[in-house]
Amino acid sequence: MADPQKLLDGLGGDSNIIDLEPCITRLRVEVENGSLVNEPLLKAGGAIAVMQQGTVVQVIVGPQADNIASDIEDLR
Repeated sequence: MADPQKLLDGLGGDSNIIDLEPCITRLRVEVENGSLVNEPLLKAGGAIAVMQQGTVVQVIVGPQADNIASDIEDLR
C-alpha cells in the first residue's frame, strides 16, 4: 500500500512540486528542483520504480495511480 506522505516527501515536498498528474500506472511529476527527489524514500512510500530526467519524474505505483495522486493532492 502506498504512503502518500512519504511519496510527497520523496518528491521534495509540496513546495517542490510544479505539476502532478496520474497516468494509468504512474505519477507524472514536474518538480522545481530535481536534486530534492529522494528515490529510496519514494520506494519506501510504495513506488515500484522511479524514472527521472532533470525536473521530470515518473513514479510507477501501479493501477492505483489515480487514487494516490488524489491522496497526495489532499496533503498539499
